[in-house]
Amino acid sequence: MAIPAFLFAQFGVSITIAPPALPVYEQPMVPSVGYLWTPGYWSYGDEGYFWVPGTWVEPPTAGLLWTPGYWGWGGDAFAWNEGYWGQSVGFYGGVNYGFGYGGVGYEGGYWNNGAFFYNRSVNNVNVTNITNVYSKTVINETAVNHVSYNGGEGGLIARPTAAEETAMHQQHTPATAMQTQHVHAASTNHELLASVNHGRPAVAATAKPGEFSGSGAVAAKEAGAPYKAPAAESKAATIRTNENKTAENKAAESKATENKAAESKAATTRTNENKAAENKAAESKATENKAAESKAVTTRTNENKAAENKAATTRTNENKAAESKAATTRTNENKAAENKAAENKAAKPKQARPPSESKPTTAHAQPAPKPAPVAHAQAAPKPAPAAHAQPASKPATVAHAQPAPHPAKEAPKTEDRPRN
Repeated sequence: MAIPAFLFAQFGVSITIAPPALPVYEQPMVPSVGYLWTPGYWSYGDEGYFWVPGTWVEPPTAGLLWTPGYWGWGGDAFAWNEGYWGQSVGFYGGVNYGFGYGGVGYEGGYWNNGAFFYNRSVNNVNVTNITNVYSKTVINETAVNHVSYNGGEGGLIARPTAAEETAMHQQHTPATAMQTQHVHAASTNHELLASVNHGRPAVAATAKPGEFSGSGAVAAKEAGAPYKAPAAESKAATIRTNENKTAENKAAESKATENKAAESKAATTRTNENKAAENKAAESKATENKAAESKAVTTRTNENKAAENKAATTRTNENKAAESKAATTRTNENKAAENKAAENKAAKPKQARPPSESKPTTAHAQPAPKPAPVAHAQAAPKPAPAAHAQPASKPATVAHAQPAPHPAKEAPKTEDRPRN
């Protein structure tokens, strides 16, 4: 039976060989809250079918559900219908992928106010870490049916329901970047080729996209059905393998030659660039050194001139200050000397005048001694310097002066004394 043409709007490739049966495996534990399960499936590449492990994925946004892709017979070939994210789960060919995807709709959980609640009966959930859980028995989950495609010989006979057709026409979001990388990683893993694992892949499911090793990687327990490699596929696979090896060897040799040429050219270029850079750096350094030396010389010259000018100014100021101080000191000393001399001159005593002549008594009258002649009259001595000046002695007072006695007789006249 053929699938209606409108169901193949999203097909990616078409092939006349039916995909192998779905392998039997266990689901790894959900890694964290908010991850949704995306079932594994057989994809097709240059070397035939290869298994894309089922994995837990974070949806593009809260509230979206995953509709798995599926293979469908279109009358002359099998076409792959891509999966997508949407508000509700659409038609996926009636394929029983397990873990809530029993062929119609999804029984693995639901969204409620931005939080996803997991059905423990079909999902491997650690209730210690995740509390948004519930239990609901899913009848279709126990059905033993591992056919992986719809229509054609040996395929599933299923048609979309009204609800699924509505979901198919709603707004869809394609697979996330992590899902795309997951598929690419599977396509490069030789062990995941159906021609190698015969329907029983070494990695059937992973805890997160692209993690094909470690505790989160789960191997298939068994193949869903005995594997029969088509003769045409086997021959084509062998031819492709040989062609690929030849092409790879040729490409490797060509790449090696190109790499050597590129390395040689790059080495020459680097050498020339390094030399040019070194020459430029040397020239730049020489110019900078000359500029620095010239600047340093100019700076030292200016500093020396400034220092000399400052020193000369300082010495001039000091000399002027010293001369001014010396002049002031001399002026003050001269004034002091003049004042002292004036004081000494004013303080010099006048020469005492001789006492009045008294007439001696008769009994004791003595002739007055003649004054010594004034010989070698000298100029009056200059006043002694201020350092040794002594105050002039005052004339002694005539103590106990007595009135001159009246002469008894007239004494003979004597010569008048010369007066000074």
